[in-house]
Amino acid sequence: MSESTLAKHSLSNRGVLRVFQADMNVAESLSVAQNIAITDDGGNLLTFVRMEGTKLLSKETAISKAMSTTSIRKSMAQLNPTLELELIIAAGGRLINIEGGQALIVANYCVGGTGVDSSTGQQGIVIANAEAAALISEEPEL
Repeated sequence: MSESTLAKHSLSNRGVLRVFQADMNVAESLSVAQNIAITDDGGNLLTFVRMEGTKLLSKETAISKAMSTTSIRKSMAQLNPTLELELIIAAGGRLINIEGGQALIVANYCVGGTGVDSSTGQQGIVIANAEAAALISEEPEL
């Protein structure tokens, strides 16, 4: 590796599909339609899927959750509430602090993030936990 390049840890295409499949399986088991957004380690949208029957505006919320959780490298709703408004303004309104976003951490690296929306916050947490488990269950090749 030269001094002009960096080693990078991010989701592979197969990793994206693995996370997406975990989302779909849990959402279907809960009988809850979801908008599902998955980002890479830089918060760039890799995939978005709208399950049949989701709420109209939850698309933007799911994408914002995925971008936000990747940015803070934690599950959503873990931001300090006293800093929340300042961070939202600084991020141009894209950062949100609502349950249903999960940083995808593998071998202590944030490899991406995911956001689901169109359900309750508790259902979002259940789905987010399944996403993380889907990646952890796979032996990382970092």
